Amino acid sequence: MKLALIGGGGVRSVYFVKSLLKRNEKIGLTELTLMDNDKEKLEIYGNLCREAAKQMGSPIKINLTANIEETVDKASYIVTTIRVGKEHSRVLDERTALKHNVLGQETTGPGGFSMALRTIPVLLDYCRIIKERNPEAWIFNFSNPSGLVTEALRANSFDRVIGICDSPNDTKLQLAAALNIDHTKLDTQFYGLNHLSWMNKAIFNGIDILPDIIHNRELLSKVKALCVFDPGLIELLEVIPNEYLYYYYHREKALENITSSQFTRGEAIEKINSDMLEALKKTDIDKNPREALDVYYRFSSKRMNSYMNIETADTQENQTVTEETDGYAGVALDFIEALQGGEKKNLVLSVPNEGHIYGMDYNDVVEITCEVSKDGIRPFEIGSIPEAMLLLMKQVKLYEKLTISAIINRSRRDAYKALTVHPLVCSYSLAKELVDAYLEINKDYVGIWK
Repeated sequence: MKLALIGGGGVRSVYFVKSLLKRNEKIGLTELTLMDNDKEKLEIYGNLCREAAKQMGSPIKINLTANIEETVDKASYIVTTIRVGKEHSRVLDERTALKHNVLGQETTGPGGFSMALRTIPVLLDYCRIIKERNPEAWIFNFSNPSGLVTEALRANSFDRVIGICDSPNDTKLQLAAALNIDHTKLDTQFYGLNHLSWMNKAIFNGIDILPDIIHNRELLSKVKALCVFDPGLIELLEVIPNEYLYYYYHREKALENITSSQFTRGEAIEKINSDMLEALKKTDIDKNPREALDVYYRFSSKRMNSYMNIETADTQENQTVTEETDGYAGVALDFIEALQGGEKKNLVLSVPNEGHIYGMDYNDVVEITCEVSKDGIRPFEIGSIPEAMLLLMKQVKLYEKLTISAIINRSRRDAYKALTVHPLVCSYSLAKELVDAYLEINKDYVGIWK
């Protein structure tokens, strides 16, 4: 079985490959292709992947290529994790929003709009090639803004696309650790949109312990994904919010923390990744492969340990060299295992709603807990949800649909509409200034819009 990673020259590719190879026997992988149009980064990170595989004693063949057709041909599963414009475009996305005193976070704010302008056209082209050459392949989208991108691909009839994200599963793992219980014994249920979802059940030993968790402030303080919230908010909501909802529920705090910081998250990531690449260039990977991997792990740990520190004003610097969890690779691998006849898995995926969340349209892509088995994907029946959550979901979904229309039709007018209704903008005058600014900085990628 062949698996392909589009965006294989990215900094997380080594961890992806390690997660894949740890579970290779269960999925029957025989070939892995890493594709990237940045040949230098593909060679560096691709060779690190090969060295990691060698250290694990894996016989899997790892191919490196810049050719999309070669990548997708005969692949049973394809993962997309691309960053059009690289890290510096994220910096521009965030700084442009901040100039207008608006959050520019790359998935939940106007920065995500700008990223979508660059990303969606490229992935639509890739998916057309996949559908023509390999129509039975499953596509896992991890390219941000993941929910919006998955909505765009599904809306254009690419119906074997599944949106994946590691945030809900990471929250579950952190919660189980804080409770000192086996995470496999904790069954959680999520509903919402990507980076805009809520946990409304946590079943342990047949009992829903979510109400106890919500009112246990000491416990919440031990969960990194939840301690960013005022505990009074969680008690008010009576559900557990996705960590990215911090940008909605504590918007002014996030904005103040970012503007008072020396760097944005994008600038911090750009520097870490740039320093890592330069350090790796100075290391002979062929002669000193272990040293090169040590360099990679050190910088990757710095990136992981600084996650959301700027936005939450967390000044505590963690110097521990830690390995990343299975992350998005784990979600994809769980899906593959279950679909190929292994044990049934409950996974949080971005899939069409199809009536499972009342009030959302039938074809809306939602993030929801699903049972995956050899029989396919079965989303959990969520039913009615609190009005506040439904209204926020519908408003963001409207923004997504207007953004997709703007991109497909190259319509500045639809783009104005999209950001005008976005909850973190909610202003025509701001939306117009932001759209005009983003179209200007992205003109090399999107051309000139009317």
